[in-house]
Amino acid sequence: MHALVTGSSGFLGGRLVEHLLAASIEVTVLVRPSSALPPAWADRPGIRIVRAALTAGLPADPDPAVRSALASVTHIFHCAGCSTDWAPRQQFEDGNVWSTVAMLGLAILHTPKLDRFVHVSTTDVYGYPERAGNETTPRRDAGLPYNRSKLRAEERVWQAGAAGLPLTVVRPASIYGPGGKAFFTDIATLLRQRLMLLVDGGCSPGGFVYIDDVCAGLLGAATRGDAAGQAYNLSSIDGTTWRRYTQVLAEALRLPAPWLQLPFRAAMGLAIASELPHRAGFPGRPLLTQHGVYLLGRDQQYNTDKARHQLGWLPQTTLEVGIERSLASLPLRA
Repeated sequence: MHALVTGSSGFLGGRLVEHLLAASIEVTVLVRPSSALPPAWADRPGIRIVRAALTAGLPADPDPAVRSALASVTHIFHCAGCSTDWAPRQQFEDGNVWSTVAMLGLAILHTPKLDRFVHVSTTDVYGYPERAGNETTPRRDAGLPYNRSKLRAEERVWQAGAAGLPLTVVRPASIYGPGGKAFFTDIATLLRQRLMLLVDGGCSPGGFVYIDDVCAGLLGAATRGDAAGQAYNLSSIDGTTWRRYTQVLAEALRLPAPWLQLPFRAAMGLAIASELPHRAGFPGRPLLTQHGVYLLGRDQQYNTDKARHQLGWLPQTTLEVGIERSLASLPLRA
């Protein structure tokens, strides 16, 4: 097996590389020229670093180093993307849609030995329904840049699959773990600032899944023959709500639990008002975003029965263990 990983300078891609190397799998990382990678990777056996920007013009005539690396690749893990609740729309388009189009083009044109293309999507493609479903739940454009761009990227992936590319789509929910930003370091910062908001009392399941469990799911999706052409949700199964998640993290940091609370409709109204000046060009980011309210106030624990039955996947890391492991990546506790 020779795996190529995109997004290896990021949270999920970097962790996946470590899992692959630990399994003695040859790894090529395809990263932007400006991306910072762990210094230890430079001389580490089993890893090859290739720098190229995933742009629309790349597939037809890649750099010789890119072409050489792709020639022996058997599995591609496309982890690259723009994953945040607030950024310029073009950043979402470039990071999620066009990087995927470019990687699909490379896979189709320059990987003669490819067995599987694993595309990392998100449960956000379902459009934040009030009740989380399974993989048959219709994907929906909720009008938010992240959700829309990930939807468009998936559409391109399925088109490539219909044309013969061997692929599997994985849709993780809320990934947390060491170095994770959106669902760990940002939450820890808000807890320290006493600004963490709970929507509807924090009663919604957050779908929190530890990063190592996600990596295990990606490996299963890449290696199981019956996973070709399929999509899989990866989420928690223990019903952990936002209230419980923030309480466990606050206790581990020796901080008070969140005290700010708003009903869903009020929080969404505040988010819309907060976004208006920034949409008009005001610098920085809003106090609260619509995307953030959906994550905090809608059920994110999507059904994972399909992954369990077809991939043999179950999350192995309890919330308490996952939080404790993640704390090593934070500054000194308060």
